[in-house]
Amino acid sequence: MIKDLTKGSPIKAILSFAVPMLFGNLFQQMYNMADSIIVGKYVGVKALAAVGGTGAINFLVLGFIIGVSSGFMIPVSQAFGAKDFDRLRRLVTNAAWLSLVVGSIMTVLTVTLTKSMLRLMNTPDDIFQGSYEYIGTIFAGILGIMFYNLLSGIMRALGDSKTPLYFLIFSSFVNIALDLLFVLVFKMGVFGAAFATDISQFVSCILCFLFIKKKYTILKMNKGDWTFNTKLSNKLLLMGLPMGLQYSITAIGSTVIQTAVNGLGSVYVAAITAGNKVSLLFTQPYDTIGTAMATFCGQNLGARKLDRIHKGMKQGIIAMGVYTVFAFFAIILAGKYVALLFVNADQVELLSYVDKFLFANASFYFPLGLLMVLRYAIQGLGHSLFAMLAGIMEMIARCAVAFIGIVWFGVDAIYYSNATAWIAANIFLIPAFIMVMKKIENNFKTNGTVNG
Repeated sequence: MIKDLTKGSPIKAILSFAVPMLFGNLFQQMYNMADSIIVGKYVGVKALAAVGGTGAINFLVLGFIIGVSSGFMIPVSQAFGAKDFDRLRRLVTNAAWLSLVVGSIMTVLTVTLTKSMLRLMNTPDDIFQGSYEYIGTIFAGILGIMFYNLLSGIMRALGDSKTPLYFLIFSSFVNIALDLLFVLVFKMGVFGAAFATDISQFVSCILCFLFIKKKYTILKMNKGDWTFNTKLSNKLLLMGLPMGLQYSITAIGSTVIQTAVNGLGSVYVAAITAGNKVSLLFTQPYDTIGTAMATFCGQNLGARKLDRIHKGMKQGIIAMGVYTVFAFFAIILAGKYVALLFVNADQVELLSYVDKFLFANASFYFPLGLLMVLRYAIQGLGHSLFAMLAGIMEMIARCAVAFIGIVWFGVDAIYYSNATAWIAANIFLIPAFIMVMKKIENNFKTNGTVNG
């Protein structure tokens, strides 16, 4: 259950931690994929575009929630690596208080501003109402999303990546069953798909809480552990807010791209939606190895094993390179067939746009893999500000594509917007990681602390 990543072969530790998360992320994708598949097949292309047209705003808001939750877990993984369990418990409880506050504020803000955000994104009139119903309902369930990510993050910070998978698999099937019930039987359209997602997310949250309460003995809380601690909360916010902002800043660039795509019409919106869904399936290993690197680096930093961090980084990048070769050929050969999950085979023009999008993305998957290793490692080492700055680089690159590239190259520029952003982020992250490691090494040499 709980796993110590400070021992044994680094790559074996990273992969054994990452593989369950990979399956978990794939099932997580089933939440949104089930929505897209069912509304695309049984409601129509406009319904698919309505769901897809909210992708960037969804990433903007939920990315912030996920980023904050992930940032809260960095001090937790470091405390676990240092075997300081009293501090670990206090960090967990303070993260729960902060999650309640942040989640509540975000729920009120997003539900209130949903229509305004969709108008700012130039959402086409023929899909506006469907987009509003879908994303507004998703935002109403933010607290469930916040606490699921917090609770699953606690388990992962302690080295347990399998248990969240089991709960996610169960709730994914709940989501699919409810999608079919609400959309096909009750004819609730895109609202039904979003409502099914909210219910499923709360199921995952409740299951994770009950399991942690029963099985994690090191998290048996005393009354004093629940006291709000300003110092620990500031530490958590120092990690969580930059990571949340990193996701949101990156999403701003995606929102700009989505706005540009929306201006091209609902056919292009549907094509980019389908392409992104397919690409997400093939890029999950990058995200999971990256997430594993964050926990790996956090635990080993707490255990003061810097040589092990260097070794794990090298092996992680090699693993990314090997997977990139496989992913490129797989998506070129099978990607357009996977896209048929979302659209019908007779939509030839739309499928040709999807094919071009997938080729452009797959050609630059290695920069994405490198980006994930570097970004998550820097986060695990406690320097999430640098990860946020890398997000700014991605945002600038995507905005350049939307405002300049699309003028020169038309829709073809959209196909390469992700690649442009990934390369821009790496230009920043490579020297940033070198600088972070040198700073940590110097702090250890001078006074034996992580932060100096």
